[in-house]
Amino acid sequence: MDSHLIRRLTLTGILMGMNIALSSFGIPVPGGHLYLNDIVIVAAALILEPREAFIVGGIGAFIGDLLFYPTPMFVSLVTHGIQAVVISVLSRRILQDRPRTAAYIAAGIGALINIVGYTIGRAFIYSTMEAAMLKLPFQFLQAGVGALLGVILVYQSGVKEQAEKILNL
Repeated sequence: MDSHLIRRLTLTGILMGMNIALSSFGIPVPGGHLYLNDIVIVAAALILEPREAFIVGGIGAFIGDLLFYPTPMFVSLVTHGIQAVVISVLSRRILQDRPRTAAYIAAGIGALINIVGYTIGRAFIYSTMEAAMLKLPFQFLQAGVGALLGVILVYQSGVKEQAEKILNL
């Protein structure tokens, strides 16, 4: 097996494990909990190719929900999966001469996907749009924090350079 493929699979697995682990607890805030796994989803999408980003974001969130809170697991699979793929694709295709700006734009669009996906998903799960709308301000906070801190983590802490070094050895 190709060593490059092994490194990509290993990094994808580590990030998926982090997503699952951070799905297990949240920081209490008014209206619910703030889960930090969104940060990992955004960071993984900025580092990995779209297929790998889907595995970390969609499948990782699905497994995390399956283990800790199964009600929204299919909503998480679809929403975080699409979010991760869109962030991964956009961050590579737009403003290629300004990758940080592209990352913020991609993460912002990903946050909107997250908000819309969970709002629609909650409407189906709870059978009313009113129940979903009650969580909307909290969903903006969740998605915004995940997007902002995910980009900062990747570009301000050296995570991107370390990942590129691992993947291109």
